Amino acid sequence: MRRKVIAGNWKMNMLPNEAINFIDELAPIVKDTKHEVILCVPYTDLFYALLNVQETNIKIGAQNMHWEENGAYTGEVSGKMLKSIGVEYVIIGHSERRQYFAETDETVNKKIKSALAVELKPIVCVGETLEQRESGVTEQIITEQIEKAFEGISATELEKIIIAYEPIWAIGTGKTATKEDANTTIMQIRKKLAEMYGQNEANGVIIQYGGSVKSSNAKELFEMSDIDGGLVGGASLKAEEFSKIVNFDI
Repeated sequence: MRRKVIAGNWKMNMLPNEAINFIDELAPIVKDTKHEVILCVPYTDLFYALLNVQETNIKIGAQNMHWEENGAYTGEVSGKMLKSIGVEYVIIGHSERRQYFAETDETVNKKIKSALAVELKPIVCVGETLEQRESGVTEQIITEQIEKAFEGISATELEKIIIAYEPIWAIGTGKTATKEDANTTIMQIRKKLAEMYGQNEANGVIIQYGGSVKSSNAKELFEMSDIDGGLVGGASLKAEEFSKIVNFDI
């Protein structure tokens, strides 16, 4: 039985003092959940967040990383740097990184390999645009993203990766894929993984849904057969709202 993983992606929000206050508020109201709870915070919050989640069940992730270990890459942060301060997870290939910062399936692949090399756990994002969805090519786009991003990744490494299906048209728009549509697309992702790695391996992969997830729709989404939790954007910026998503089954 796959576990549910609920990760908050704060994006470019929260100063360190706000992060500390948020964690202080969140920790006691999610302490009894059986699900995995992750906060993916800005670089400037990482150290403070890591200190503050000690003695809690909350894990900390970064929102991006470079694929090189070090070098002349002004403004970038390596996986080795993240690992050195205790970061456990890192988001790779978010649609906003693809849209605004020229992220490609090839750079996603490099980052996955680099993260795994230093024992960071990647949360790898895939998703289609509204135009692609309306053209009926969602499955083609998603499977191509998976194929390119996971090139050279072994079955053993696959076990350490989380995938987040995030339809780009549903991110920050208030629009959400129906639970049936989201589940169907995630089943297609699992089908592609089965072709690449085998059915047993595919069945073990955590695949989240992301795209305007909130407390009002979390339960119906997360109770679908193949949706293993969520990558939550705006709703992860308020502790009470995020706790309701984490505690969707209570």
